[in-house]
Amino acid sequence: MRYDPSQIEPKWQKKWLETKAFRTPTDLAELKKKPKFYVLDMFPYPSGAGLHVGHPEGYTATDVVARLKRAQGFNVLHPMGWDAFGLPAERAAVRENIPPAVITQRNVDNFRRPIQRLGFSYDWDREVDTSAPDYYKWTQWIFLKLHEKGLAYLAEVPVNWCPAMGTVLANEEVKDGKYVETGDPVERRMMKQWMLKITAYGDRLLEDLDGLDWPESIKEMQRNWIGKSKGAEVTFQVRGDGAAAGQDEFTVFTTRPDTLFGATFCVLAPEHPLVAKITPPAQKSAVQEYVARSKDKSDLDRTDLAKDKSGVFTGGYALNPVNGKEIPIWIADYVLMSYGTGAIMAVPGGDERDHEFARKFGIPIIQVVKPVDPKVAAALDIQAAPYAENGIAVNSSSEVLSLDGLETEAAKEKMIVWLEGTGAGRGKIQYKLRDWLFSRQRYWGEPFPVAHVALNAGGSGATEVVPLPESALPVVLPPIDEYKPTADGRPPLARAGDWLKVKLPDGRMAERETNTMPQWAGSCWYYLRYIDAKNSGEAWATELEKYWMPVDLYVGGVEHAVLHLLYARFWHKVLYDCGLVSTKEPFQKLFNQGMILAYSYQDAAGKYYHPDEVEEKDGKSVVKATGVALHSQIEKMSKSRMNVVSPDEVIDKYGADAMRLYELFMGPLEQVKPWQTSGVDGVYRFLARAWRLAVDEETGAVSAKVADAPGASLPELWKQLHRTIKKVKEDTEGMRFNTAISQMMIFVNEATGAPSLPREILTTFARVLAPYAPHVAEEMWERLGQKGFVSHAPWPAHDESLCVDNTITVVVSVNGKKRAELQVTRDADPKAVEAEALALEAVQKYLEGKAPKRVIVVPGRMVNVVV
Repeated sequence: MRYDPSQIEPKWQKKWLETKAFRTPTDLAELKKKPKFYVLDMFPYPSGAGLHVGHPEGYTATDVVARLKRAQGFNVLHPMGWDAFGLPAERAAVRENIPPAVITQRNVDNFRRPIQRLGFSYDWDREVDTSAPDYYKWTQWIFLKLHEKGLAYLAEVPVNWCPAMGTVLANEEVKDGKYVETGDPVERRMMKQWMLKITAYGDRLLEDLDGLDWPESIKEMQRNWIGKSKGAEVTFQVRGDGAAAGQDEFTVFTTRPDTLFGATFCVLAPEHPLVAKITPPAQKSAVQEYVARSKDKSDLDRTDLAKDKSGVFTGGYALNPVNGKEIPIWIADYVLMSYGTGAIMAVPGGDERDHEFARKFGIPIIQVVKPVDPKVAAALDIQAAPYAENGIAVNSSSEVLSLDGLETEAAKEKMIVWLEGTGAGRGKIQYKLRDWLFSRQRYWGEPFPVAHVALNAGGSGATEVVPLPESALPVVLPPIDEYKPTADGRPPLARAGDWLKVKLPDGRMAERETNTMPQWAGSCWYYLRYIDAKNSGEAWATELEKYWMPVDLYVGGVEHAVLHLLYARFWHKVLYDCGLVSTKEPFQKLFNQGMILAYSYQDAAGKYYHPDEVEEKDGKSVVKATGVALHSQIEKMSKSRMNVVSPDEVIDKYGADAMRLYELFMGPLEQVKPWQTSGVDGVYRFLARAWRLAVDEETGAVSAKVADAPGASLPELWKQLHRTIKKVKEDTEGMRFNTAISQMMIFVNEATGAPSLPREILTTFARVLAPYAPHVAEEMWERLGQKGFVSHAPWPAHDESLCVDNTITVVVSVNGKKRAELQVTRDADPKAVEAEALALEAVQKYLEGKAPKRVIVVPGRMVNVVV
């Protein structure tokens, strides 16, 4: 009866599912009898490609933690679901002429099957699907709460419009004026879009990071995205030959108001409404051409610091309020209308981007801050490079104000006081964070629970936005004939015919919103739905939310470090302000697993080859059939690189327990690691050795070595078991899974050499192994005569006194050079240690029959013999 996962694993998976072994209680009174632990995976988007071996890494880690916590007496909430809306399913629907719902369900089934094959202890009764009407009913309900609080609004904003796809794209989806997925051209358009006022929560999103147990690097990424800046708004009057001369003004925000004397030009965004007014006829052609070129660039392209600076002089001038000097007004695409005021004052002496721009276009550069250190100040050449640090103000005086000699902070304060006193500006806090563009021109997303009522009898022109009553939820996606925009460019939902017309409670007729919500919507609150997933009357029960929240451990990829986490935190804070949740933050502890990469093979022409087509010859990779030399590299798994490894092929060969162990044994969870299927063989052999401790492979019966003697009858193995219990517990709680597995391997090696194996030792070890390799642990548990699931057995307690090794190794040196080692008891008498050291053959040969000059004993560490 050899270790055969193909027989063992389906047996236990069937039993777990049939008995709902990992179902979490729903009765509050029952729940309150135990402490809680909520462990959550970032749920996957069920793509058509299915799972590869990189996906389950985080799921395996959370499953090990969940199983340990159950064994420690916690109520554990460990659910799984699907982030099911998204553009890929809609694209597939267009290609295959199949409804996205059908495609999504097919993909969900394709994801669920390998996840269940891995034996994860999810409570499948709480499975959620963000594209199901009984789920997105509550997403729509939350949107109504946002709208009710004035946090959801319609606005004309510049967007990345892809005509081929008929939808708005996020900045991250556009590069060099093209959609990164398809290469289709993208243009900038002004469109009316739903926005969420996340900026209203900027301070709280920033301040509440301090209380979270998150990686500091992730907190810093969130802080940088929010981008809180303290500074001042400064108003510049327009001068020049344009129509606006003498009557118009614009405002800039600066974090360095102390450098206002160094502003030698201003820059407006090409879309700024003043551009056309201040541009005289002589400059109109150049300005209009530049504006047109800028229009189709994404915000990311425009603000790329590495790109060559471009711009055009408008022909207009602004008046520097602090010294009355006229400075030229330029337009440049690195200034965005959607960020800040759409205008900047440029201080080339104190900013690298402004310095590059000034040097390129021959604009004066003035030093207004010098370093505090005189030597550094003397060596500084402001024409060669800007000085952007704090220092002492210089060249910063006029008839109305002098900052010369003040250090930066004092100069800032004095400038702000002057600006506010003269009406030329004011102190201000600004954020890099912008309001969240929340609508998409797609079909496969949550419909908005609002309608538009025409304000005139003709039914055209201005409309009133009316939120639908909660009784009208869910607003269900209607069937449509095509999942493409209409011929006149309206979103696919405009094809829905009668569905578009809705009668409001007051009797008026209205038209439904045809945009849908972005994919982010459903993932902003799914952790709350898991708490009460089958509740049809409310999104979650208040008392259950109070019991389970916050999430105690949230595990997912670092790629979600900013947007998903920021958006979910924002929604949660809104719900907190509505009195609907009891915690200010949703995720108390966050852990990011490293990506699992894979080897890929390419020839000189760039063609990829599947690993099965590759062999090694003379230490080099070549194509088996042709001998063509290949270059190997470690890359992200993808079909195009032909390096995807599916869980099924690993499980078919080695079993789920071996795959689980290898996922966690490859290295620290947070590190990026390359997958090598051959490496699974090592952990498979470990599991086979563990199996043989309990089972006779010849007969299938319990091994003859298994005895009913107490565990303590084998003192050394008993000690090793208690060390293993302690280390596996501590390392698992510390997310150090690879070292926990190493300790179990040490135990199995020692147990394999034991003359007999007390049943007490083996059943205890089965409980330790169970969180990591639950299938084989269940089988061992049953064969050793134990009742119930080992997955339900309590975690064994370790004896701390047995975990302290009483034997230590002491280094023995002669004249300071190591010559031997000595095993002694921890509390050995120094004189006895000295005598044992001198008796060693490795020391005797240096003594040559003579007494040593001196012997130095450092208790517990070393003996140095001086001869």
